[in-house]
Amino acid sequence: MTDILIIKTSSLGDVVHQMPAIVDASRACPQLRVTWLVEEAFAPLARLHPSVADVTTVATRRWRSQLATGATWREIAGFRARLRERAFDKVIDTQGLIRSAIMARVARGERHGYDGHSIREPLAARFYDVRHAVRRDLHAVTRNRILTGLSLGYRPPDDVDYGLIRPLQTDSQRYAVLLHGTSRRSKEWRVEDWIETGRWLQANGLQTVLPWGTEAERLLSERLSREIAGSRVLPRQSLDLTAQVIGNAALVIGVDTGLMHLAAAYRVPLVGIYVSTDPGLTGPVGSGRMAVLGGRNGPPAARQAIEAAERVLA
Repeated sequence: MTDILIIKTSSLGDVVHQMPAIVDASRACPQLRVTWLVEEAFAPLARLHPSVADVTTVATRRWRSQLATGATWREIAGFRARLRERAFDKVIDTQGLIRSAIMARVARGERHGYDGHSIREPLAARFYDVRHAVRRDLHAVTRNRILTGLSLGYRPPDDVDYGLIRPLQTDSQRYAVLLHGTSRRSKEWRVEDWIETGRWLQANGLQTVLPWGTEAERLLSERLSREIAGSRVLPRQSLDLTAQVIGNAALVIGVDTGLMHLAAAYRVPLVGIYVSTDPGLTGPVGSGRMAVLGGRNGPPAARQAIEAAERVLA
């Protein structure tokens, strides 16, 4: 049995991008036992992966806002003690940040990570026992797979498999999920384009389903629902339940957000909408039907998204 710790703590899209590397490792090393260190908010997602034996959580996002309290420092001390309870054969930090490298240093085991030329924060490389060169101009999924393969001594195959099992269909009505929420306003698609697209979906027999995570996203979901007849706003729910909704969808249309990558992972027909960012290094990757529109030069119009939806649904 080879016991490894994977450190990929956040964000949501990064967590999904790590999944193919875990599939590769499990197939190349059948006696592998994988523990995943991840931010507490994304733990439900990590637990969905059938090749992950154990999930341990960290709360750096919450701790940063509460550093002045004794309770936070006691929680940090408890996390450190838990991380050192078990020795691993190898610790692989695919996050490549100083904070994740410090976690790798705390953990017990041979520590692997990117070398100083392959990493956004070169100082992090000093915390590893073994450093690997991985080109920075590769897609995030590919970088994760190469680093994990170099750390464990195998070469990743060509095909990309996220390892997620598509959930059983529980909704008799075919529906499309519109993922309008994103981390920055500059990534948001125009409201009128969402409305036009949603009305087309509804006219073509696909109910529009609108998830949300923040209060602003809830208000937008409700606004869109008022304009798109027969649409449905989801309640706020955990990531694993949202993943089930995405996995059961007939179609997903989403902006540059972590949830969009779940659709690619589940091989759900997908239209990715990029408004101001480059999909080249972090866009959706997978073997399902997908179309990626827009980029740094601006967003697509609703008509372009509708035509792309027709293609991936054909």
